[in-house]
Amino acid sequence: MSLSPRLLAPVCLLGMSVAVWKWFEPLKHVLTSNLTGSQSLSGWIVLATGLLLVLRAVVEVFRPQLKFIWHVFLAPIGASNQKERLEKFYEGQADIYDATRNGFLRGRNTMMSLSAAHLRVLRASAESTKRRLVWIDIGGGTGYNMELMDQHIPISSFDAVYLIDLCEPLLQVARKRFAKRGWHNVHVLCQDASNFTLPEWSDGKDPKGSVGFVTLSYSLSMIPSFYTLLDRIDYVLSPDDGLLSVVDFYTSGRQLSLHEKAIGGIMKECGWLSRWFWQIWFDFDHVSLSPQRREYLEYKFGTVKTYNGRNRFIIPFLVRIPYYVWLGRSRSCDVSRLCHAFEVEGGNVVGSPSPRSLKAIQDALAVPLLDIGEPAVEAPANESPVVIDVTHPLTSFHYQIKNPWRLPYYEHPVHKEFRTFIYSFTWEDPLEDMKHLDLTEDDSMFVITSAGDNALHYAIASNPKRIHCVDMNPCQGHLFELKLAAIQALSYEEFFAMFGDGCQTKFRTLLDTKLSPFLSSICYQFWRLNSDMFSSSFYLSGYSGWALRFARSLFWLVGITKDVEDMCKADTIAEQERLWNEKLRPVLLNSLVVYLLRSPVFCWNALGVPQNQRRMLLDEGTAYDFIKDTLDPIPSTALLKDGAYHYLLTLLGHYTKSSCPLYLTREGFDALRLNDSAALDAFRIHTDSIINVLRGLTASSLTRAVIMDHLDWFSPGAKEVQEEVAELYRVLAPGGFVLWRSAATQPWYSEAFVRAGFTVSVLGVRKGNKRAIDRVNMYASFWRAQKL
Repeated sequence: MSLSPRLLAPVCLLGMSVAVWKWFEPLKHVLTSNLTGSQSLSGWIVLATGLLLVLRAVVEVFRPQLKFIWHVFLAPIGASNQKERLEKFYEGQADIYDATRNGFLRGRNTMMSLSAAHLRVLRASAESTKRRLVWIDIGGGTGYNMELMDQHIPISSFDAVYLIDLCEPLLQVARKRFAKRGWHNVHVLCQDASNFTLPEWSDGKDPKGSVGFVTLSYSLSMIPSFYTLLDRIDYVLSPDDGLLSVVDFYTSGRQLSLHEKAIGGIMKECGWLSRWFWQIWFDFDHVSLSPQRREYLEYKFGTVKTYNGRNRFIIPFLVRIPYYVWLGRSRSCDVSRLCHAFEVEGGNVVGSPSPRSLKAIQDALAVPLLDIGEPAVEAPANESPVVIDVTHPLTSFHYQIKNPWRLPYYEHPVHKEFRTFIYSFTWEDPLEDMKHLDLTEDDSMFVITSAGDNALHYAIASNPKRIHCVDMNPCQGHLFELKLAAIQALSYEEFFAMFGDGCQTKFRTLLDTKLSPFLSSICYQFWRLNSDMFSSSFYLSGYSGWALRFARSLFWLVGITKDVEDMCKADTIAEQERLWNEKLRPVLLNSLVVYLLRSPVFCWNALGVPQNQRRMLLDEGTAYDFIKDTLDPIPSTALLKDGAYHYLLTLLGHYTKSSCPLYLTREGFDALRLNDSAALDAFRIHTDSIINVLRGLTASSLTRAVIMDHLDWFSPGAKEVQEEVAELYRVLAPGGFVLWRSAATQPWYSEAFVRAGFTVSVLGVRKGNKRAIDRVNMYASFWRAQKL
């Protein structure tokens, strides 16, 4: 069952009219140009005959569209009930249904590929493989969905497949399709969806929890009794490994609830004109786009994935019909592991001062019991009382089917300030960190997320039991979450193409078929909307990508692109130093680059350097001094081709297998994959401010904290710094310590650590341009504050 797009009629008629006119004009000209009298009459006869032949050809070519227009817009229906109306509507167009809907009903293949990927992970356990896998496609019409699914999971893998529809003409097409395919496990049932029943339930078997997979493809909006239908699906869907998938048109208001935002509300809002127009337009075909259907769906079931798109069919820039793809699970599934990850490990325990506490939000939204006195009629003794579940649905985090990496978060006004991630790679040198961290498997860490490169390095090198990754920018979390998912789901070659070469032409397919089960709903939406980032060079995206673009253009403009490549391939330090001094240094230390570094707009949008940090480095010297002191020691420190990968990336725009972060090496990748139960499960990704996350953690629960240059971002004397340092002291166990870097040789906030009770020591200070303190040398100093 599906909607019939009325907008197709005028477009198809116009197209056919133009085609006929184009064919008619040359023929008329040839036959009448030199004919007069009786000859003209003969010419007109030939012309008429030719025209009839042309019209016949046009009718044959456009036969599906003509049948579609007649039955959709012109043929009277005159039915009194749903079944009769559907059969009269589709009877004459059932054979051309699929040919006329492919471009209009978007998202069906996405729904199937996502469903197949999630089903594989859901049923990977030994217990699940013992249970029968039954699929019910409700409102499946011609059975086209089975052909789509067969491309991802063979239909023979299902123990039974049931297509349920009320329209017999469409079901006849489905029966022929299945017979041609030889699918004997696929059964066609002509039933009312709201009270469907399967033949296997007729022997007295309890249908509760007996179904593993249910799909609704552009049918939920056409079923009047949708409450009854969704309640029935909830009853028969397996709470352990059942999956419900929906694709349909929708409309939605602009004000989203906290729950809608938490499960992923990107692009869900529809303007008032769009809501008004499409609801009225679809009502002509008895298709309801009012929000109630989707709202009840998202209330009744736990959301696993959701994506809101726009169908740009016919006139791409004007006709934008909202549609959504949604995957969910029964709310009765076991979420205890994920609740523990959120409430205990994530620091959202009851009574926590953290404003992110889900329990506090649920309590605020709880519906109190109503005392309405004694019932007027006593219920029969053999009937249980009806219990209505009015608890607020949990976030999509609690229903995801794999790792609890990305802790849920509610939208904050500051999130809108981040259009994308600032850092596509991490600048700090993890080798220098490892010299001082002294990590063991018993350590619990607190780190700034950034691009996640260094957090992965710590996990590979020492496998600490917990790594809390914190960043206020949601897009940094999306990037790190994608890396974790790719490590778990992809081959090494596929993974290196994404984050080593920065170019994965199959990313869109990999996102749906392999990566999606390991991503949170909101992260999946972000990468679905930004999948083109991997089409050519990923590292040219994000704020930091502008700096790489600028450098690449500058090298091309002055004609040293080949010298840059030679420097990245140099076999000796001497050759590297020569190319730097003769070719690159005069370009990068010129007045234009120095001027840009003095610009706060360029520093933030290209380098991710905020104004307070920029002011700190300029207080200790000029912009020229900073560039000189940073870059001059690099060529003599380490070979770019053999491990100094930070500057190799900035010069080439990609890594190489001999010079890349540890997680991109074969050894690092295998260490994470082979030990995924420990190494990958250690991560908890927070999307919040550092102070809020620290407040939610219990006292003495951390042993190490790496906060990079975070405190440089505050203005001198900021009250927030005092509070943050005090919280760091509270959550660190005795002997634990904080590492940080600064753009200043003497950061003003070092005294705040001393006042809080830490012992502060400097681990490295950059002195002029003679020696680098690490392979990056971007920061002027490196510090440790230890709790005694």
